[in-house]
Amino acid sequence: MLVNRSFAPGAADLTSRIELLAERLSPSLKPLAQVAYNYRWSWAADGPALFRDINAHRWELANGNPVRFLSELWPSVQEAVEHNEGLRARIDALVEEINADLARPQRMRPGVDGQVAFFCAEFGFHHSMPIYSGGLGVLAGDILKEASDQALPMVGIGLFYRRGYFRQRLDLSGRQQEFWLANDPRNLPMARVSALDGTPLQLSVEVGGRTIAFEVWRVDIGRVPLLLLDTEIPANDSVARWTTARLYEGNHAVRLNQYALLGIGGARVLAALGIEPAVVHLNEGHPALATLELATREIERGASLEDALEAVRRRTVFTTHTPVPAGNETYAPDEFVEAFGDLAYHLGIDDEEFLGLCRINPADPDETPGMTPLAIRMSHRRNGVSALHGKVARAMWQPMFPDAEVESVPITHVTNGAHLASFIGDPMRELLTRRLGTAWLEHSADPTVWEAVAAIPNEELWAARCEAREQLVRYVRERSQVERLQRGEQIDYVTAIETGLDEGALTLGFARRFATYKRVYLLTRDSERASRILSGSPPVQLLVSGKAHPNDEAGKDVLQRLHNFKRDVPALADRVVIVEDYDLDVAAHFVSGCDVWINLPRRPMEASGTSGIKATFNGALQLSVLDGWWDEGYDGENGWAIPGEEDDDLELVDDRDGEAFYDLLEHEVIPLFYERDANGVPQRWCELIKRALVTCAPAFSATRMLDDYVERIYSST
Repeated sequence: MLVNRSFAPGAADLTSRIELLAERLSPSLKPLAQVAYNYRWSWAADGPALFRDINAHRWELANGNPVRFLSELWPSVQEAVEHNEGLRARIDALVEEINADLARPQRMRPGVDGQVAFFCAEFGFHHSMPIYSGGLGVLAGDILKEASDQALPMVGIGLFYRRGYFRQRLDLSGRQQEFWLANDPRNLPMARVSALDGTPLQLSVEVGGRTIAFEVWRVDIGRVPLLLLDTEIPANDSVARWTTARLYEGNHAVRLNQYALLGIGGARVLAALGIEPAVVHLNEGHPALATLELATREIERGASLEDALEAVRRRTVFTTHTPVPAGNETYAPDEFVEAFGDLAYHLGIDDEEFLGLCRINPADPDETPGMTPLAIRMSHRRNGVSALHGKVARAMWQPMFPDAEVESVPITHVTNGAHLASFIGDPMRELLTRRLGTAWLEHSADPTVWEAVAAIPNEELWAARCEAREQLVRYVRERSQVERLQRGEQIDYVTAIETGLDEGALTLGFARRFATYKRVYLLTRDSERASRILSGSPPVQLLVSGKAHPNDEAGKDVLQRLHNFKRDVPALADRVVIVEDYDLDVAAHFVSGCDVWINLPRRPMEASGTSGIKATFNGALQLSVLDGWWDEGYDGENGWAIPGEEDDDLELVDDRDGEAFYDLLEHEVIPLFYERDANGVPQRWCELIKRALVTCAPAFSATRMLDDYVERIYSST
């Protein structure tokens, strides 16, 4: 049975759901009920393809959710599988692969003498479980996957958002419209965690003078259980139920309820399940209240306040992802006291002492409190998510360490990585396996493994890249046609996408949040030059996807201007495409198929970024500002860099960076892509790809990242 029974809570509940699903399936399909309830299938080489090959149309309708997919299979489809020897053999092989993975013993690492509890407000591990917004959640999902791969004992703690993050549509004017869809746990790969008496485990938190009850769901990410707290239960009124309705809710009171639930509630879940983690990892400040709840446990055992706080601090680590003060939310003191006064009472401290823990300067009564200062104060190790971000974070939080020079502020860095098996597309996966064996995946952080990439024939590399681009173009054509129909576009414009886009053209990708500091507007800042490049010859096409936060009107304006730019220039109709509703599925196709990945943040506001890392895994080349991970990854011979030098005159910076972007694109990128030999292979372009893989793949894999966390952040030695 593909349930991680080394972690008992919820295991029996998952088994019951697996058995119910299996009852609906024909004999050969029954083993897939087990597979469906563990997301380990999603990064198995044949996992997604196997489900798709059973019935591609139903798989698409199920949004890649294997539980829904299997439960809705027609008897005729099930019967067809019974007569398909090839599919039956693949089912058996997948079950065997995942069983063997889950059966491995835990791998205890020096200096980490127990379980890691990983707290985060969002987790992005597959698009069928939409409880993530963007980079923070996807990074959290990658850490859980990598912990599973390394057999590191870890448990994730998050919230089950019944309506998730918003879905995006563009209206006919190009304006973003938001809507939310309900996530029904009955049709998702999850199970409610039961107490010993078989009833659902139910706990509560006290926040804002009210009690909010919650239950707990378990989702298996390979060997790692993810526990999701849920307030949508009859014991709560409608306001309390809304606590876990939507990710990053704008209402202050609801947001504070979420912080209490994630931090205090998460710590109470660990206690109720008998889990005493060796390491408490706070991924961003949202769950920081967990530290104070854990301290109350120490006080109940007889410790003084100082000893209790120190005991918790010794096993807590904190990762900050935000390089600007405005990104670290603060609240009015009375909001904090009203929301969390009960916690202060249990700690035995007054309101000012509590607020002091949540301020940069504890003695400043005029300073507004926030979660990030609390997380910094209550952790013994802290890190940013790139070398540059670590430097920025040290300067930003130096006031919390007034006796230290900026360079001595105790905030280090662990540069983000990406989970290779999750984001490598089929064409590149097949090529690397054929030429490097399985070492590239099993030892992805070993630079010597990747040296063999240099010997891959350019003809084979180029064939894989062309196949990946063709797959992307087909995906965008199909998706865009549906999106245009939903917007009510004229039918000639709807059908134009069938032949729009060129499977052989240089394909640029830009996909991320539409926050203004990401500067998507630089793509068309010089509209005349951008039009000439994108509508000229040789052909260049631009694919864009991303969401602006519902409250970010400036971000929506940028998206609308880009939409109008392409609509106002008829020659761009087939060269610029905006793909709606950016999610992990869109991201996987983009990073697999684009030739060039564009990133134009205003330095140093991109803490790390990981989308470009994933594109590099697939043979895309970077055309990016030297910020975040690319500031470390660029070596002068593995892509293109825009210096992004800082200046108080932001218009000057935008003009300079925009011109550098156009110059590189027009004078270096495009000519090199179309410089072909007699066989149509761009030899120098392929050499750049290989250089990028050799230099970046091992350095920015999730394997290297988790190794860094274990050895430098988690370790007690």
